[in-house]
Amino acid sequence: MLVPAETTIEPTAKSAPAGNESYQALVWRRLRRSFTGMLGLVLVCLLLVMAVFAGFVAPVDPTQSDASFMPPEVISIHDKDGALVSPRIYPLVDSDKLDPVTFQPISGPDYDNPRKLGFFVSGFEYRLLGILPVSGHFFGSTDGKPVHFLGTDKLGRDILSRAIYGSRVSLMIALTVVTIVTVIGATVGMVSGYRGGAFDTWVQRFVELVLAFPQLPLYLALTSLIPVTAPTNVFLAFVILVMSALGWAQMSREVRGKTLALARIEYVKAAIAIGATDRRIIFQHIFPNVMSHVIVAVTLNIPNIVLLESFLGFLGFAVKPPLISWGLMLQDTANYSVIGSYPWILAPVGFVLVTVFAFNALGDGLRDAIDPY
Repeated sequence: MLVPAETTIEPTAKSAPAGNESYQALVWRRLRRSFTGMLGLVLVCLLLVMAVFAGFVAPVDPTQSDASFMPPEVISIHDKDGALVSPRIYPLVDSDKLDPVTFQPISGPDYDNPRKLGFFVSGFEYRLLGILPVSGHFFGSTDGKPVHFLGTDKLGRDILSRAIYGSRVSLMIALTVVTIVTVIGATVGMVSGYRGGAFDTWVQRFVELVLAFPQLPLYLALTSLIPVTAPTNVFLAFVILVMSALGWAQMSREVRGKTLALARIEYVKAAIAIGATDRRIIFQHIFPNVMSHVIVAVTLNIPNIVLLESFLGFLGFAVKPPLISWGLMLQDTANYSVIGSYPWILAPVGFVLVTVFAFNALGDGLRDAIDPY
């Protein structure tokens, strides 16, 4: 009698799970393959950390005044003899020599009184997260004296520290406006696209009316209605309200288009057939499927709000002192002669450009990861 030979199956080293990868894991795997998307994600995280812990990151008190229009102090790793030393800054002092053109004292580094730099140093006191009073800082001079890595403005205030603190207001305005725009725009778009009929027609005519307004002149006109003596918080709230009132229409139009396509899919028709309410269908079946588009739209809308706030702040229509924002700091650049003599006051432009690039890169990466086709 023939006896069948025993067959042994060698176990594989490790078998990858098939077909059980979640949608979020799939999006994350695609995003990790995008260099620009991951670069944008890292920059966005760094910007948010900088804004939340501005007091810890800023090396100097943003309200402290020093000499006006001081040039940036350069970090050096050499002493006056050229030997390698720990990072330090040589403060600029006036020499006995005069400039042959302006007859002003010529400034030069003071090699005899260096200011050593370090991480986790002690400096001015602030409240961590608005609660705990601390005086530790991420970097700065070890002796607690002010150092101006990006120079000072016309009032002698440190530009780098003011830009770090300004990120709080600029990003807060952008995130608040985008949140309001997203909630209103997505809700109106989903309801309008799902209900259809005369309701959709009237809503879309109103949306077109909002989109037809020339936004920039309307921004200037509405913000100019606020009295100059109005409290800073009231002025800021009104600016956020104006930006939100004119920005939700585009989001509504985009979400409505997605909803029109989703309303004809079988599972939505099945939910209608079993008697599900309109609210349940909109928020339980349609909203999760438009969420991917909303997330991408949010990351791409934030740079537009940052640029708009910077522009309005430059014109004096966004933020009033004592608050600090990137747009408000750019008011010092209104004079061309000042830019030519003190070009370092344009440093806030770099923060705006990095923020715009970070959110745009993250938005592009998310768009490719969510819908690669």
